[in-house]
Amino acid sequence: MADRVYPAAKPTPPPPMANGGGGPAAPKPQMYQRPIYRPQGQAKSRRGRSCRCSFCCCFCWALLVVVLLALVAAAAGGAFYVLYRPQRPSFTVSSVRLSTFNLSSSTTAPVLTDSIQLTVTAKNPNKKLVYFYDDFSFSAATAANAVPLGDATVPGFAHDAGNTTVFTATITGAGVTVDPSGAGSDLKKSGAFSVAIDADTRAGVKVGSLKTKKMGIQVHCEGIKVTPPSPPPPAPKKVKGKNGTALAPAPALDNAETTATVSTAAHSCKVRVRVKIWKWTF
Repeated sequence: MADRVYPAAKPTPPPPMANGGGGPAAPKPQMYQRPIYRPQGQAKSRRGRSCRCSFCCCFCWALLVVVLLALVAAAAGGAFYVLYRPQRPSFTVSSVRLSTFNLSSSTTAPVLTDSIQLTVTAKNPNKKLVYFYDDFSFSAATAANAVPLGDATVPGFAHDAGNTTVFTATITGAGVTVDPSGAGSDLKKSGAFSVAIDADTRAGVKVGSLKTKKMGIQVHCEGIKVTPPSPPPPAPKKVKGKNGTALAPAPALDNAETTATVSTAAHSCKVRVRVKIWKWTF
């Protein structure tokens, strides 16, 4: 039996020739490259998160330091109060005298000249605290319409523990122009009227060898009544004799002399501490 002959497989085409062979160049196969993934958003979020964490930590530490300082200050203040029992000084106007009072009769711009003499008693109720004051600035005004009556300055002093100091002040007003309406209702040439007296100073505290910073103190006294002095008696008239000779005038009576009423009623004053924070005073 004859063998069956099968056709041969298709011959493999020859490889393309290079450009030098004159034939067209075959395109080179191109490979797809994936872009490199860079998670930029996560890096930024991590940096922002770290900044917020550091800020929160700094804020917590600062708050903790402030709280600790406040606790230390409160403990120190409590210990100071328990040991020394600090109390405010007290001031009392023990006597007042309106020695001079002259109000012009002008209806448009009356002018006032007056002089008020005060006796002030200052007490330090503390047993271990010493107060030292700057100069006192006194001022007086009518209680109803605050018509100014003058001012005065008293030198400061050291107020020892448990000590009582008595000092005087003379408040004078020379040629003070006052409001006609206020002068007509408040100032009376006869009869008593009420005045208010204020004193401003700065005071510090001394405990042993330790001195504190001075703070403002305002002393306010109200409800003080003053009485103007009696007007001088009229001059006696000359008496003529029978033959026309002038006789000596009759002597003035003792009870007709000009006197000023002295008020010895004690008037307690209010003491207020004035604390200044930057531009504001409380």
